[in-house]
Amino acid sequence: MRKSGILVHPTSFPSEFGIGDILYGFEFVDFLVSAGQSLWQILPLGHTSFGDSPYQSFSTFAGNPLLISPRMLEKEGLLEEKDFLEKPEFEKRKVEYEKVIKFKESLFKKAFKRFDRENEDFLKFCFENKFWLDDYALFIALKEHFIKERKFSYESDEYKKYYKMCSKILSENEIKDCFYGGAWNSFPPLLRDRDKEEIEKYSKMLEEEILYFKFLQYQFFTQWASLKEYANKNGIKIIGDIPIFVASDSSDTWCFKELFYINQKGFTTEVAGVPPDYFSEDGQLWGNPLYNWKNHKKENYKWWVSRVNAIFKCVDIVRIDHFRGFESYWAIKMGEKTAVNGKWKKGPRKEIFEAIRKELGEVEIIAEDLGDLNEEVIKLRKELSLAGMKILEFAFDDFKNDYLPHNYESVNYVVYTGTHDNDTVLGWYSSLDEKSSDIVRRYMNVSGQDICWDMIRLCFSTIAKYAIIPIQDLMCLGSESRMNLPGSAKGNWQFRFEKEMLKEDMAKGLLYLSKVYNRN
Repeated sequence: MRKSGILVHPTSFPSEFGIGDILYGFEFVDFLVSAGQSLWQILPLGHTSFGDSPYQSFSTFAGNPLLISPRMLEKEGLLEEKDFLEKPEFEKRKVEYEKVIKFKESLFKKAFKRFDRENEDFLKFCFENKFWLDDYALFIALKEHFIKERKFSYESDEYKKYYKMCSKILSENEIKDCFYGGAWNSFPPLLRDRDKEEIEKYSKMLEEEILYFKFLQYQFFTQWASLKEYANKNGIKIIGDIPIFVASDSSDTWCFKELFYINQKGFTTEVAGVPPDYFSEDGQLWGNPLYNWKNHKKENYKWWVSRVNAIFKCVDIVRIDHFRGFESYWAIKMGEKTAVNGKWKKGPRKEIFEAIRKELGEVEIIAEDLGDLNEEVIKLRKELSLAGMKILEFAFDDFKNDYLPHNYESVNYVVYTGTHDNDTVLGWYSSLDEKSSDIVRRYMNVSGQDICWDMIRLCFSTIAKYAIIPIQDLMCLGSESRMNLPGSAKGNWQFRFEKEMLKEDMAKGLLYLSKVYNRN
């Protein structure tokens, strides 16, 4: 069935608390219904680490506490109106993460004090998610403990030992970031190596903090479950997102070192990225630890199956980022400054997806098959019958381009005007050279005066089974509103919109196009 929808991450929603949260999601679902849409695509929901990227998380299983709605906590009797009196003024079009984190944490700690720790639903949640929750909560509690402990101990003996161990692979600033940021490979050696007695010692010492982080996860998943139920009841399917890789400083790598290329002292030996491409002439040096696929295979990809199973409890369809990495991946030695000097290595290919299907059944997965592809990657996606992706912003260098709709060889695609990694349509079109912008206008037979909605119409008109529009293109916003600029370390993941920006005539326009192009 032909469907269409909108791409917007919850952090971008309007909210009085400086960052979008789950509460506005109910209102957004109502908008989708009024607009005749049936899909809502989001970015990864994980607990973001330093840098605020949803593709760098402290755990592949945990939810992002910043998405918890304080007003929903208030309805549960865990917050009171007086708790909001010292709320700071927040930017309405941009997430100010430092300010947001400080205020929301103060609210969450007040809510925790009022929470009934013997709540049956909470205890059930902790039991059912024990396989990841215990390690995650301890991991976050330990990070906070060491960050506080080291804050005023400049260049201690402990730091000097760590510096000596890292100096050949990390810069001085990176060493300081890891040590004073409580990276797990900077934990005391016994704790770093997960000595049983050491784990028990710190678990007892940080018992209150651990319980607090479990409380936050309970609140996140409870609130999200209510939103997903509301969306599904209204005919909306949520498309989630799994980053192929995990963060080097995460509970996943701390607990499962053997599943990654990480040495005995906790340091990554080979990292992920992509070679030079459309986005960057130096490639992209992501820095994530690469998987030891031999060890994953030995346990029949159990960790990955658990990971996919967990996300399907939160969403209906899953997009797996960087699909080409399952066929072959770009491996870069730790210490390289760019991604240029990497090499291709073979991935697990069909085996991992067969293991997932054997355990979970025929779940719906979208393959992010962008970038430097070879015939083997294309063949693998087709053999697995996974939907691929088509990006219209990539299409207009000549009329033979595979991303142009008349060249689609199948309906098994999700077509986008652009993604979170692209400029907005307005920003993209404004930056085109004359040859490319002429191809755009001639292909669609338009003047270019209403380029955003021209592109939306083209997107809906394609044979692709799903059509997804980033909300910035729906609102005709410029480059200042893009979500992410690959290769740039600052200013990303901050985009927000205000309530009045999502207008009734936009809903009417989408509804009209959905009817014209039979997208239910």
